Amino acid sequence: MAMNENKFLNTDSSTGSAETTIKPLPFKDPNFIHSGIGGAAAGKKNRTWKNLKQILASERALPWQLNDPSYFNIDAPPSFKPAKKYSDISGLPANYTDPQSKLRFSTIEEFAYIRMLPSDVVTGYLALRKATSIVS
Repeated sequence: MAMNENKFLNTDSSTGSAETTIKPLPFKDPNFIHSGIGGAAAGKKNRTWKNLKQILASERALPWQLNDPSYFNIDAPPSFKPAKKYSDISGLPANYTDPQSKLRFSTIEEFAYIRMLPSDVVTGYLALRKATSIVS
């Protein structure tokens, strides 16, 4: 049994009319047949889904050479674009750096929050970013 998915748009805005004008939606082609629809009834083989464990086991069974590329040994050249800087407090893109604590921030509220932080918390934020802790 095939389901008809044609949707119709009611364009009659009068409230007292019992008859409504129905037009097909302009963006939906009523003759469209999706290529993925099918399955055993259409003569297509159903795709079986594999979980990660099955995929890794099947890849281990393949005859890999030592110098074949993998996700772990692909070397990429350094980027020409500068690294993006994010706020240490909110994680939003940061355009500013506090000269006193060297923490990055994006709004005035974050700057006021940074100025109220004790030095050990500032050192913790810098350690999370793997920055040298130069707090004066």
